[in-house]
Amino acid sequence: MDLFDILTLIGGLSLFLFGMDLMGASLERRAGSSLKTLLGKLTSNQFLGFLTGLGVTAVIQSSSATTVMVVGFVNSGLLSLRQAIGVIMGANVGTTVTAWILSLTGLDGGSFFVQLLKPTSFTPILALIGVILTMTAKNDKKKDTGTILLGFAVLMFGMHTMSSAVAGLQDVPEFRNILLMFRNPILGVAAGAILTAIIQSSSASVGILQALSATGQVTYGAAIPIIMGQNIGTCVTAMLASVGANKNARRAAVVHLMFNIIGTTVWLAVFYGINAVVHFTFLSGPIDQLGIAIVHSIFNVLCAALLFPFSGLLEKLACRLIPDSKDAAESADDKIQILDERLLATPAVALGRCQEVAETMARISMDAMKTSCQLIRQYDARSAAAIRRTEGEADQYEDMLGTYLVKLGSSDLTAQDSRTSAKILHIIGDFERISDHAVNVVESAEEMKSKGLRFSPEASHEMHVMTGAVGEIMDLALDAYLQDDPALAAKVEPLEQVVDALKEQLRNRHILRLQKGECTIELGFVWSDLLTSLERVADHCSNIAGCVIEMSHDRLHVHEYLDNVKAGSKGFQQAYDAYARKYALV
Repeated sequence: MDLFDILTLIGGLSLFLFGMDLMGASLERRAGSSLKTLLGKLTSNQFLGFLTGLGVTAVIQSSSATTVMVVGFVNSGLLSLRQAIGVIMGANVGTTVTAWILSLTGLDGGSFFVQLLKPTSFTPILALIGVILTMTAKNDKKKDTGTILLGFAVLMFGMHTMSSAVAGLQDVPEFRNILLMFRNPILGVAAGAILTAIIQSSSASVGILQALSATGQVTYGAAIPIIMGQNIGTCVTAMLASVGANKNARRAAVVHLMFNIIGTTVWLAVFYGINAVVHFTFLSGPIDQLGIAIVHSIFNVLCAALLFPFSGLLEKLACRLIPDSKDAAESADDKIQILDERLLATPAVALGRCQEVAETMARISMDAMKTSCQLIRQYDARSAAAIRRTEGEADQYEDMLGTYLVKLGSSDLTAQDSRTSAKILHIIGDFERISDHAVNVVESAEEMKSKGLRFSPEASHEMHVMTGAVGEIMDLALDAYLQDDPALAAKVEPLEQVVDALKEQLRNRHILRLQKGECTIELGFVWSDLLTSLERVADHCSNIAGCVIEMSHDRLHVHEYLDNVKAGSKGFQQAYDAYARKYALV
């Protein structure tokens, strides 16, 4: 093996790692909605969690990415520690898929069918298809599919290049001696763990081992402990991701580490204990790519089978290693992060989390406004305090979502995800302002309470009609947003126009009562403030509905849309007339 072989090896390794990263990132984008669906099905059922971890890892081809997601979910409070354990175990089994794919490079045989299965035969075709899709497709999903095919072709080409470059090592005594060292189980485990910790991918380190097996010098005796060690090395990614996280998230990373250490220790001891008695003859024989894939799969399945029944004990051990703090200040700092930056590594999942938080913000803001309207008729101090807390929460949600979505915007998002991100950014300001107006209504109710002011029966009826119309428009806007339904959103603007008309009618009626001496100036100020707050809530609902409709047409010109609607149409006029009759003042 000369200098040029070494350079070829470096180039092959670089292409291999680049192809694996490119394919994994493209798979994440392509399977974004599938990931959301899979992760959304997580329940307290640990077996379902195991299958979810297996499925997600098989899809994105990275157990490291899955475990980082798990740490982020636990840190966000979306997963309990017990749920996370099942997902982690499933991820360890799911990562074996990569080794089976890479084992195709070791296929040997002269038949036409076998030749077709060799990557050197079909990857050029995949690369060509990938280039065509990437360069010509206008659809994001097709472009991602093309990138997946290109990543796979580059991955396989890098694997083939590495295997060809190291072929000369079969005649190098020094290389043979190094491999003989790894027949020592402890040294083999350490070598596998260190290599995987450095490149932070067990799939990549297994691929490198498979490439080296092309020399014919890698034996079962050397490969088995290295494969076991690779499972330990891959824990580094999750451990690094848990730095700065809350205790449960750190415990999840510790469970991942304990799972692999215990599994490796037990099965290493069992295997070599049996070997000491029966002396396995195959250990001195060479292992190929397929053999490595088989060993890798058997080992990971056995680890899961061994420890899955004892997941509760793993949870208790993790809690012992990272105990709850008795220090109140430290416990306060150890809080759930609603939007965890670790999830940014998987943009589709991070955006899904943003949608959930935005929906929570929408619900609490609308509920606060509805409650505040009830306080106009009957004031309650507890409800008023709760509304003020909700307004503070809405402010925090807006700040968090705005900052998080800006960071997410620097990720490689699909066109659909970009539109969703823009819609959330546009709408959260309206939800926050609705919560502000809820506090304004509370302040008006408190002023009436403190000064002993009461509306006349006629004014109370008018305010009841107004709050009823505003309550309905909030329901329409919220449902339109949550269901992403343009048809529901289209019903908002006619009702908003009715609310505007009601505001003018109620203001004029108040002036008449004032002229007749049936109302006071002081009560008139409260009346005016309430009407202004309610009318502005309707305006914000109109903005929300307009955004839903415009984004359904892949554009964001809300004010232009509203101007066009107000210009009038037959459907708009019919809806307006129906709402006008429903909320007519008797």
